[in-house]
Amino acid sequence: GNIYWTDHGFNLIEVARLNGSFRYVIISQGLDQPRSIAVHPEKGYLFWTEWGQTPCIGKAHLDGSEKVVLVSLGITWPNGISIDYEENKLYWCDARTDKIERIDLESGNREIVLSGSNVDMFSVAVFGAYIYWSDR
Repeated sequence: GNIYWTDHGFNLIEVARLNGSFRYVIISQGLDQPRSIAVHPEKGYLFWTEWGQTPCIGKAHLDGSEKVVLVSLGITWPNGISIDYEENKLYWCDARTDKIERIDLESGNREIVLSGSNVDMFSVAVFGAYIYWSDR
């Protein structure tokens, strides 16, 4: 197995084996303060959030190829990101808009799941029928 992570200080996404060997950079161009990352091994994709000048959620193959912007409108500080593998939906929380949203990875339909006020959402996780989140 592999582990993927973002380095927002150097604007990189890297991968390595679980034991730390075979470490290499898979995306080093066009990233602006990447934050969180989620991997969909069955579909062969990784997703990440960015806080930079143009906040967005990106998508690429596990080797970093075919990088695209999946979501760029209506987000400011996208923080945590999680995948519902059974429903094939991607969830994220936004620390500025105080929302948890999701997008259907097949249809592209996007919807608000939870909207709060002064919550400062930091991370989100999906397991079965439940959504878990943390705030600062």
